[in-house]
Amino acid sequence: MEQLSVTKAFEGELHRYKHSSSSTSTDMVFAVYLPPQAKNHSVPVLYWLSGLTCTDENFTQKASAFRMAAKLGLAIVCPDTSPRGLELPGEHDSYDFGSGAGFYVDATQPPWSGHYRMYSYVADELPELIEKTFPVSDKKAISGHSMGGHGALVIYLRNPGAYTSVSAFSPIVHPSKVPWGQKAFQNYLGADKDLWATYDATLLIQENGANTPILIDQGDSDSFLEEQLQPNHFEAACARANVPLTLNLRAGYDHSYYFISSFIDNHLEFHARKLMG
Repeated sequence: MEQLSVTKAFEGELHRYKHSSSSTSTDMVFAVYLPPQAKNHSVPVLYWLSGLTCTDENFTQKASAFRMAAKLGLAIVCPDTSPRGLELPGEHDSYDFGSGAGFYVDATQPPWSGHYRMYSYVADELPELIEKTFPVSDKKAISGHSMGGHGALVIYLRNPGAYTSVSAFSPIVHPSKVPWGQKAFQNYLGADKDLWATYDATLLIQENGANTPILIDQGDSDSFLEEQLQPNHFEAACARANVPLTLNLRAGYDHSYYFISSFIDNHLEFHARKLMG
């Protein structure tokens, strides 16, 4: 790995690295915040998945998460949202597909299938690398925002027992039924709706349930709420599957990092309770 930077924050350190990924066959960048407790013993990890157009830096610079992470003794890992630098045809044509919009799936359709394998990268390759390289334990939780909330829910639900807990801000909970998800799935996965279902949190909950309570925060002034997010579908699926869900509809909040930074401490404490028993 190549270290790109290291920055001290709340007596811990924020590191950025670039490494060659076997999942994406490209160089990938990720950030990891190590709280001060990591100097003395291994610490649990929260994986944060960002949304459309983002990189690892959106969360690290805007979420205001490190004060609480330092207090709790919680590492936070932030991967990128897609491979970079490939210059595939159409890769940069729109904000909601291609560069910055990997959707946390393993693409099956060319030209994306050779590189856009963000599910395998986040679910398998990155945790193995983190646990080998840094002073962290094998206890991990997962969270994310928007497209990253979709990714967090799907990775948690497809890997029962691997994560102690899951939460999300403004997640795309039923991508098979909304324009963002349909565009991504059609292009990355093709026309196979059964394959789409394996990356749809609402359908996964209906099929398999979940092992632990789920936490979601959603702003009621989010401009994407009605067309793209539709948390009512996931809420109904959780009710049918008897999965405990806390869905906080926050009055006046939108889709931005102002919203995330307002409630990120609640999510970190939620995960810390699970991670630390």
